[in-house]
Amino acid sequence: MSLPPGFLDELRNRTSLARVVGRKVMWDARKSNQGKGDMWAPCPFHQEKSASFHVDDKQGFYYCFGCHAKGDAIGFVRETENVGFMEAVEILAREAGMQMPARDPKAQARADRGRDLAEVMEQAVQYYRLALRTGAAGAARDYLAGRGLDEAAQARFEIGFAPDQWRGLYQALSAKGISADLLIDSGLCARPQDGGTPYDRFRGRIIFPIRDARGRCIALGGRALDPAAPAKYLNSPETALFDKGRSLYNHGPAREAAGKGAPLIVTEGYMDVIALVRAGFEAAVAPLGTAITEAQLRLMWRIHPEPIIALDGDAAGLRAAMRVIDVALPLLESGQSLRFCLLPEGSDPDDLIRAGGPGAMQALLDQAQPMVRLLWQRETEGKIFDSPERKAALDKALRAAIRKIADPSIRGHYGDEINRLRQNLFRGGAGKPLNTQGFTPFRKRGAPAPATPSAINSPLARISDAGIEERLREAVILATILATPQVAAGFLGALEETAMSTPEHDAIRVAILRVIDLPPAGLGDAVAQIVGADVLEKLYGLRHVQIAPAVRNRGDLEIATMCLAEEFAKLEAERTALREINEAMQDIALEDTVDEGLTWRLQQASEARARTLRAQTEDRAEYELAPNGARLNRSERNALAALLDSIADGRSRKLP
Repeated sequence: MSLPPGFLDELRNRTSLARVVGRKVMWDARKSNQGKGDMWAPCPFHQEKSASFHVDDKQGFYYCFGCHAKGDAIGFVRETENVGFMEAVEILAREAGMQMPARDPKAQARADRGRDLAEVMEQAVQYYRLALRTGAAGAARDYLAGRGLDEAAQARFEIGFAPDQWRGLYQALSAKGISADLLIDSGLCARPQDGGTPYDRFRGRIIFPIRDARGRCIALGGRALDPAAPAKYLNSPETALFDKGRSLYNHGPAREAAGKGAPLIVTEGYMDVIALVRAGFEAAVAPLGTAITEAQLRLMWRIHPEPIIALDGDAAGLRAAMRVIDVALPLLESGQSLRFCLLPEGSDPDDLIRAGGPGAMQALLDQAQPMVRLLWQRETEGKIFDSPERKAALDKALRAAIRKIADPSIRGHYGDEINRLRQNLFRGGAGKPLNTQGFTPFRKRGAPAPATPSAINSPLARISDAGIEERLREAVILATILATPQVAAGFLGALEETAMSTPEHDAIRVAILRVIDLPPAGLGDAVAQIVGADVLEKLYGLRHVQIAPAVRNRGDLEIATMCLAEEFAKLEAERTALREINEAMQDIALEDTVDEGLTWRLQQASEARARTLRAQTEDRAEYELAPNGARLNRSERNALAALLDSIADGRSRKLP
């Protein structure tokens, strides 16, 4: 639905961000200034002990200097409650006493239908919970007792029982006035092909309610007691409430536990999750009987930056873990990955905990492997590489996998690790790790050759200098804006999109964006209050910053504008060139030889970077080119122009 103009502004004006955030954090009394609305706390989005999460209650924005989470009250509710935009607006509007605008009739009907279905699901949960206490549920209670689930555990997870009757639930809920359409649309009942009376979908099964992050029951899972049942586990069909590829069992409690520092463990089934939670691993989820989907991975990463995949130790569990790799590779980001806990063959978490206790599970979690190791295992386990063709096939498979990674930095680190493992396999011999210190994968084995002048000046050798150049350019950009904030308005888009290479530079960038609307004279002081005076002193202390024309000529709008335009352009051009070089290097890292295509790519990237570096000597903020191509000092040109103007004025006064 669309909101009327001004509604969100009014909502933000009525909402105290500090009050909204205060429900999730413990404020640091030493750093916070409640009177000024300047509040600090440990970040609720990542695990930390220091108070790096800042809330500006007057401006209505928050920012974490650790994980860089930022937003307003609506964004905070969306992230912490895992709700959509409109749901977050509704929550805040209700708290602020504001009436939500009338919805589109169709959208309102869908929302009403969803609430009705959720209420029906709650009725079904209560029915199945009561059925577990009846005489017909004796076998179910015996099974649960055999799995170590007492009444307290059954109540905690709301476990129930579906009697082996065709219409037990249908008749019970119909007697309460619930229509057949609602029972069918909720997935609790199904209609026979002849169109007759609906029948119960779950019969003779132990029932596990499946709830979303908000705590609503959206589906049911049923475990058959009859060994001859066609399906051991049966889940609700997809409904208006339930999309199994976008849902996780135990989502809400796991998110809360992970927020308190618990590792997120992804396992296969309901009983595994319950066993883990009861053993103290409370941040455990399961993907509801499907292969882990992209949407489920994104849900997991919202809970924890590095979930541990701990699927069953049989062949099917290992295949499922291997399939996760292909789903995850394109989605990897800095600080967002997976680890894999390889269980003993034939064991699942429930078996392991029952046999060895929580300590046995913790020992395996401590040995969880990064995803790159499992990728290597998938491509090499059980294979023999005794010919060039087989080695080439391995290289091709590994390159294809690594190229799925969108993030160039992560792709490069994967290439480095794969190259190291490849060296161990092909050069070190089986079971003999190779000492790779000083090893260059682009050269055949033999005595190290002395570095040639061309190698020293190559783009590969200059990459290590690029980080220093980036930091210097970033420093000049930030110092120029602070020196002449009047020109910042024309570069806000570039400043917002430019990633900084150090936390200090990023903190200054974010602080500038937050207070840019203040009068120019107060910008520097406002930024210093946010990031600390010592951070700005460190910035101004850089020699490169001190000699920058825009800093030396503080307040000169023309010089500042030209300086910012040039530095932003050079920074982007150089980063683009280096990305090309890095991608070429990653391909080379998996080769024993360099083909012409890779050489050409590297040469093109080198020439592009060289053009950028040559431009450094053409600082148009201080110099400009005359029509004949000569470089003129801008200040000297202006002085000459002023002198010529004064001479011309003197001559005009002498004329009769």
